[in-house]
Amino acid sequence: MRFALLQYPIVWADKETNLRLLHDRLAGLQGKTDVVVVPEMFSTGFCTDHPELAEPWGGPTCRKLQEWADLYRLAIVGSMMCEEGARLVNRGFMFRPGESPLYQDKRHLYRHSGEDLFFCPADQQTDWIYRGVRMRMLVCFDVRFPVWARQPRDEKQMYDVLLVVANWPEIRIQYWDALCAARCTENQCYIVAVNPVGDDGMGWHYNGHSVAYDTRLNDLAGFTDNEAGTRIVDLDMNVLHHFREALPYWQDADHFELTD
Repeated sequence: MRFALLQYPIVWADKETNLRLLHDRLAGLQGKTDVVVVPEMFSTGFCTDHPELAEPWGGPTCRKLQEWADLYRLAIVGSMMCEEGARLVNRGFMFRPGESPLYQDKRHLYRHSGEDLFFCPADQQTDWIYRGVRMRMLVCFDVRFPVWARQPRDEKQMYDVLLVVANWPEIRIQYWDALCAARCTENQCYIVAVNPVGDDGMGWHYNGHSVAYDTRLNDLAGFTDNEAGTRIVDLDMNVLHHFREALPYWQDADHFELTD
């Protein structure tokens, strides 16, 4: 399965411009990829202090994403601010061509920036299956917490690709680099992790470091520091499954259950 990683600047609190920028990129990817991955809160930037920018699930931004997924015959992965009744959530999503969208809300809210003051955390975890490939979604700060990413002990329920979308600033990028590698190797999966470049409206700088690791921690994307651009990687699930069979480390994992 082919994944396109889109590493680019997000325009602060400007939905119209951000949607146009994404559409311009999608138009050139038709037939070249199966899944497009964009950064966290792609349509607004990490505007945790602008809850008025949230939309209902199924609102205008969702309708555009579904339209583009259908038109260009590719899935679109990212996150956006959503209203869920009286709650606000940071919603990770996958819009699929010809099918209903999938979503996974962010579990771990970044209180250092006040995200916990406006948003509610996910209360359940759901893996996605698209074209026969099982995936799990993490949104930014989620990648710090290994239990939320941990594979089940049932081989038939193991996911193949860990998707991560983020707004992770340059000042803490060393942790991003280490955590993405750790989540990949400990779960014996591919990881596709996308972060923006550029400056936001709060004075933070983002230098990218989007990655696509295979099970041997080879970076298949190869972005340079602060580079804006697109990388397409082809992930072979047969190679992944062979690796797990040859080195079945998952069989020795500790049993656990998620609780609040």
